[in-house]
Amino acid sequence: MSILSLTDISYQVEQRQILNKVNLEVQAGDFLTLTGPSGGGKSTLLKIIASLISPSDGEIIFEGQNQRDYEITTYRQLVSYCFQQPSLFGQTVADNLQFPFVIRNEASSQVQIEQALTKVNLPTNYLNKNITELSGGEKQRVALLRNTMFLPKILLLDEVTVGLDARSIEIVHQFIKQLWQEAGLTIIQITHNQAELSQAAKVLWLEEGSLSDVTTSR
Repeated sequence: MSILSLTDISYQVEQRQILNKVNLEVQAGDFLTLTGPSGGGKSTLLKIIASLISPSDGEIIFEGQNQRDYEITTYRQLVSYCFQQPSLFGQTVADNLQFPFVIRNEASSQVQIEQALTKVNLPTNYLNKNITELSGGEKQRVALLRNTMFLPKILLLDEVTVGLDARSIEIVHQFIKQLWQEAGLTIIQITHNQAELSQAAKVLWLEEGSLSDVTTSR
């Protein structure tokens, strides 16, 4: 059974049709890459899957249950969305990495948090570092850790390497690859990066609101 099923998903703003009857079946453990022209509806589709916005029409089934029937906080813990521009809060890195524990009413694990930092090549003394002192690449790594301190069922990545330096891109790629291969996480990413597309397991083309082609490169 699919972990995620989209049936005739459409999205319209005033007279503009952004998505037009998109259908998609996602199996557990899939790594899907969405690409296509800018303005084709890719980010809109990801935000609908994440329940950040609601479709104008169509149905989304996640783990056998309609998306609308989930409590919104629970759903967003299971289907986690990472923005292109990372949005950190509080004052320190620790504030962000402790947040997943806080919203679950669980005591934070210092060991788990410190181990997480090493997975994205950040030293443990960064826990007390002010978020205003982080580079763009460091902010994105912290945001990715925050979204995966408790592994979701699906991780949605909206061009998360755009604007990052080469070293940060490499670290992010390795971290995401590890989540997919070792943890078996289901991932859907958006990218225009040719290097990422050349390494993609499955590529989906979205243009003018329609999912028009699916190719497998591996």
